[in-house]
Amino acid sequence: MSTGFNRRDFIKFGTVAGITILVGRVPIAQALQVNSGPSNTDWMGSSGKPNYRWDAIRKVTGQKNFALEFFAKDLDGWPDQQCYAFMLKATDVEHSFEGIDLSSLSKDLQPDTLLLEEDLERDGFNVPQDTDLGKNFYGQNILLPKGTTSPIYGHPVAILIYKNYDRYFLAKQALAFNNSVVKYGAQTGQKTFANYGAGRFVRLGGKTPLDPSIFSPYQDAAIRGGFDGNQVVWPPFEPEHELALPEVIRKDRSGGHLKALHAAKQKPETQPRGMQAVEEITQDLEAAKKNPDKIVLERQGFSQSIDPCAMEPDNCNVWYDTENRTLHILAATQSPVGVINLAAMLAKNSGKYPVDTIVLMTGSTVGYGSKDYSVFPIYALVASFYSGGLAVRIANNRFEQFQMGMKRHSVEMDVTISADRQTGKFEILRGSYTCNGGGRENLSVAVSHVAARGAQSIYYFPKSDLTAVALASTAVEAGSMRGFGSLQSMAVTEIMVDELAHELALDPIELRRRNALLEGYPNTQGGIISGDPRHIEMLDRAAVHPLWQERERAKKDFEAANPGQKYGVGFAQVQQVYGSSGVPSALTLEFDAQGRLSMQHCMQEIGTGGTTAQQVMVWNILGKTPDHVEFGMTDFPQLPLHTSYASQAEQDQLSKNDPYWTPAILPDMSSSSGVYYIGFATRQAAHFLLRYSLWPAAQAIWSAGIGGGSMAGLDVRFEDLRIGPQGVGGGGMTPIPFERLAAKAHELGLITGVAAHSYSAWEWSRAEFEVPTVGKINIPLDAIAVKYGDGAGESLKNRMTVAGYDFIKREQAYYPPTQRGAAGPTTYSPAACIVALSVTPETGAVKVLNHHMLMDAGTLVVPELVSGQIQGGTAMGIGHALMEFMPLYEGGPGMGDWNFSNYNVPRAADVAVWNQSVDYLPPLSETSPPKGMAELGMVPILPAISNAVSHALGQTHRFYDFPITPDKIKKALA
Repeated sequence: MSTGFNRRDFIKFGTVAGITILVGRVPIAQALQVNSGPSNTDWMGSSGKPNYRWDAIRKVTGQKNFALEFFAKDLDGWPDQQCYAFMLKATDVEHSFEGIDLSSLSKDLQPDTLLLEEDLERDGFNVPQDTDLGKNFYGQNILLPKGTTSPIYGHPVAILIYKNYDRYFLAKQALAFNNSVVKYGAQTGQKTFANYGAGRFVRLGGKTPLDPSIFSPYQDAAIRGGFDGNQVVWPPFEPEHELALPEVIRKDRSGGHLKALHAAKQKPETQPRGMQAVEEITQDLEAAKKNPDKIVLERQGFSQSIDPCAMEPDNCNVWYDTENRTLHILAATQSPVGVINLAAMLAKNSGKYPVDTIVLMTGSTVGYGSKDYSVFPIYALVASFYSGGLAVRIANNRFEQFQMGMKRHSVEMDVTISADRQTGKFEILRGSYTCNGGGRENLSVAVSHVAARGAQSIYYFPKSDLTAVALASTAVEAGSMRGFGSLQSMAVTEIMVDELAHELALDPIELRRRNALLEGYPNTQGGIISGDPRHIEMLDRAAVHPLWQERERAKKDFEAANPGQKYGVGFAQVQQVYGSSGVPSALTLEFDAQGRLSMQHCMQEIGTGGTTAQQVMVWNILGKTPDHVEFGMTDFPQLPLHTSYASQAEQDQLSKNDPYWTPAILPDMSSSSGVYYIGFATRQAAHFLLRYSLWPAAQAIWSAGIGGGSMAGLDVRFEDLRIGPQGVGGGGMTPIPFERLAAKAHELGLITGVAAHSYSAWEWSRAEFEVPTVGKINIPLDAIAVKYGDGAGESLKNRMTVAGYDFIKREQAYYPPTQRGAAGPTTYSPAACIVALSVTPETGAVKVLNHHMLMDAGTLVVPELVSGQIQGGTAMGIGHALMEFMPLYEGGPGMGDWNFSNYNVPRAADVAVWNQSVDYLPPLSETSPPKGMAELGMVPILPAISNAVSHALGQTHRFYDFPITPDKIKKALA
């Protein structure tokens, strides 16, 4: 059925590799993830409090939402028929691949097209190696070449394309779990890729926490490591010894650590100084071990590989329109720009199938990171060139998703903490965090860096030596997932702090209080956290909570009432970064003379309710919910920006001379960036309209009449404005409804629309603009365009030549120094968890009885959405702590036979669903911004459970190896 979707519904993204990129959303008639077009505002209450999520009705009534639910026939302009494809995969990583045998399929189930790597290589298709992600980010081959050994369990070896769904379905069923289809030859042993990266982040603090560091990654550099096999080697490197020295790529999701590694190349003199700092820390630890006034705790930890278990499996539908040389893509992705670049670079390298235009559509998705720069779309992309002009759809079933979907990294940790016995003050943190990246690099380097960065948890360490290692292996690819490395490392630190408290005979919360980061204290990279961390305040609240205060009495009572069971209460407090070292945002916000408000926004719904929160933020500032919304937009023609990698010198020149340049154009949906960073542009755009449109319109209405009207006798200022159900008021003036203000703004020819672009690298960019009707302003945006009202003069209307807007060329711009990223993240949210549980020593069974979360999420935009993230995150944390596990290699998910029948996830009965609570720290003031917290919600309960199990067992056993299974408990007690 046609949906009336045409080229005008797309926006131009620009060109990549000489190919025009158009990006749109699946059409309104069926793709209600974005619900482009008029938006029912019944979901918003009159006071600005949502009655329910913006997309709630669509979700619960089963309307099409996810990309998985769309076929070619649902998309206007696509063929009515389409092809279906699936992949065969290698499950042997020690023998060469020699081909496939489809003789088990009947003649009528043979594929219409069979693709092998030799077919793709003949036509110039292979994994792009020349992107800014670095070589081998997506691996080396699309399909495994004959005669080579698979570097990863589950590597695709063939794509089978069918023009008929029934034949496709039957063939796929017939070949499932058939180990004789893929043929292997000689034994070769494993052939893994070169390891992905090694970095060392060393800091020597000054005399006090507020003094400059003697050495730090921020002010100096990180230390760049090499590999001798799997052994990490640090400088100075022996010239005659051959080492693998991984390249430093530009893709930085890790909070700026890559900038510190770039500094290692640019400032080689820092490397011997860094290693001298390492030696000083080594000597201090050795001395502490011999000093009775010091305590040195050395522990090893392990965090397992787990599956994200996203509701929507990976899927992609692609149509190559040969007549118009256009590649149409419908993908489930958290990173649309990544799909665009992957498709463009793939097409560029093939001369046989010319592509002039790429059109991308996306649906709502949930991935927990598993759809963030995934390799999966490349298989549908290449298949589309061999389908005879029909679209090709590849969609994983759950077995296939377990086999090939990205996983959380397993991490091996070796950690040392030293402290003073008398004061309890921590002195040194040394840790090595080795992430198993599996057989594709993806974001493994970034995850390893975040593990190292997050290891300090909420504590100040005068000296630290943290090593991040990302290894290649034959395991299923690991990438971005909720927690992103810091979940693993903070858990070990928090368990060690509890053990140190026991050894020092201190209350665990009191030990934390003595060592907590305070405002102005540096992190392990030498950077300063933004604002007040509020750790002490949170610890004080936790200390008086009944679950904690009454734990010993409750333990006695529970064990008396439940013979054979042990009761324990555990605590942990962490901080989780939100945002990354370069987060842009973009939107347009405009209203017509009737007061209809429209918004186009780059926010994409990934299940968090981000599309709801963005609209609530608009109401909070303007007193009006958008009547027309489009989310997931991936370019804005009103802001004709371009981007490129820039050194500090290049950035200085571009900020002065090129008003169209920005360090980054569009965000990925990751890193808990939505409410603060992506929402920053939303708030700025709304404030812009409030100040430069609604405020002068209100002044005109209030001052109408004899002698300056009812406003004349009052000193009403902009800062007096207040938003309420009746409209904009304040300063003693009667509130004016938005619709009346909009009409007046249009009548006066004021600004009635703004397109805004923001950028932060742990500090907001700013620019000066000369804006007609406003004058010169300096605001925390690096690009704006404005639209003038109906009553504007011809001179103003003639300026609106860029997609109906007047693009205001900035006069001067300020961008954060490029080295700013090396300071590590500066925006954090803290959270603590108290958990009560029971342990049955005879069976090793653990049952969570109660848990209480404390969190500082800043100003809560939609409290119910925050609560939902905490509830879901807590369940994920419980699963990670107690049950979820997959073998990395043989017998693991890469074999293709894993499903929820053998992968245990928590049910309602496992998560104390009716016995959980949360307490939010109140905002420091009414101007406190919201804080990202979606990742944070799952972190503290993980170590809190381990600490609770230890308390239940009398503090005689510690559990640093996750998950804490019944067998591990029984073994410890044996």
